[in-house]
Amino acid sequence: MTDGDAIRLAPSWKARVGDWFQRDDMRALSAFLRERVRAGARIHPDPKHIFAAFDATPFDAVKVVILGQDPYHGPGQAHGLCFSVLPGVPIPPSLDNIFKELHRDIGMARPANGYLMPWAERGALLLNSVLTVEDGRAGSHQGRGWEGFTDHVVDVLNREREGLVFMLWGSYAQAKGKVIDPRRHRVLKAPHPSPLSAHRGFIGCGHFSAANEYLARHGQAPIDWSLPTAT
Repeated sequence: MTDGDAIRLAPSWKARVGDWFQRDDMRALSAFLRERVRAGARIHPDPKHIFAAFDATPFDAVKVVILGQDPYHGPGQAHGLCFSVLPGVPIPPSLDNIFKELHRDIGMARPANGYLMPWAERGALLLNSVLTVEDGRAGSHQGRGWEGFTDHVVDVLNREREGLVFMLWGSYAQAKGKVIDPRRHRVLKAPHPSPLSAHRGFIGCGHFSAANEYLARHGQAPIDWSLPTAT
């Protein structure tokens, strides 16, 4: 599932991180995933969606990076973009709180669904730290090699781009973002939008308007955070 030329990445990403897949730890990760499939494990997202975030947001198009932890582990939820679910899937609690903050911060109407692909296509890289999970087993693929790869992604963005906005929600994302140079980029930190912590400062963080203000000051078009609403 992580082997060489079979990986679907936008060319701009493959040129920068493609060599990482030849490392021993990534080969071991690929072997682990294949073994789990042979053992009957149901892995989310579907293999063709594992690298969807990179396909949707080419390297040079990235303006904002939102870091998640690992994919949703329920059937039909994960599709390769952190916090996002496909149309028709109930909106998860953390995403519901994200929408509440968007309404509070910029007055965005509640979307009809939790499909965040429009954000990805407008320059928001929706990146999980771990890109796969087993059905019903949250965190089941942590420590298997994905973290090194996504750390490398964050490092490449930090070094080769300038003027990005990183949204780091919760201690896990903030630890992952320690390599980010705040002199080159805007780093926004808040508690995780989970119902367990959103009330401790995620609601009220103002990250969406702050991101757009920073982008505008640095000569970039702001992100259009709007999503389709129910008719």
